[in-house]
Amino acid sequence: MYQTILVPLDGSPRAEVILPHVEDIAVRLQSKVILVQVVEPLFQFINPALYETTIQTDVIQESIRDFKNRQESIVAYLADHQASLQKKGVTATTIVEQGPVVETIISVAQRENVDLIAIASHGRTGLSRVFYGSVAAGLMQKIDRPILIVRSRNQG
Repeated sequence: MYQTILVPLDGSPRAEVILPHVEDIAVRLQSKVILVQVVEPLFQFINPALYETTIQTDVIQESIRDFKNRQESIVAYLADHQASLQKKGVTATTIVEQGPVVETIISVAQRENVDLIAIASHGRTGLSRVFYGSVAAGLMQKIDRPILIVRSRNQG
């Protein structure tokens, strides 16, 4: 049923709550798992009025440097989870992308032809969810394939 499962992680223990669920599904169905982490670029937050200035160039260059610096630790983080899944007989790969989180996850899901997206929700509701945003809610509104959401309230 689910041959390929996409698992977005953000490096937090809350996001990792989904992993035992994915492991169980992947072992039972012999699914491939793709672990993905998306880094939002700093330059998306700059004022559009600055787009034609040298400030824009500086901010974009800083964002690129930040992404490259963080990429090493992200790759290692995902590789640890990949190895853990592989020890249990699950085929797993990793992807690191930069871009708006929800749109990038959807793009990866389409590109990799995944059958299921499995994600932990931080359990925010009401004004908190509106203020902080919700990747899970954004995916539910825009994704064209099944999504498994596990609430991770009271986790690290």
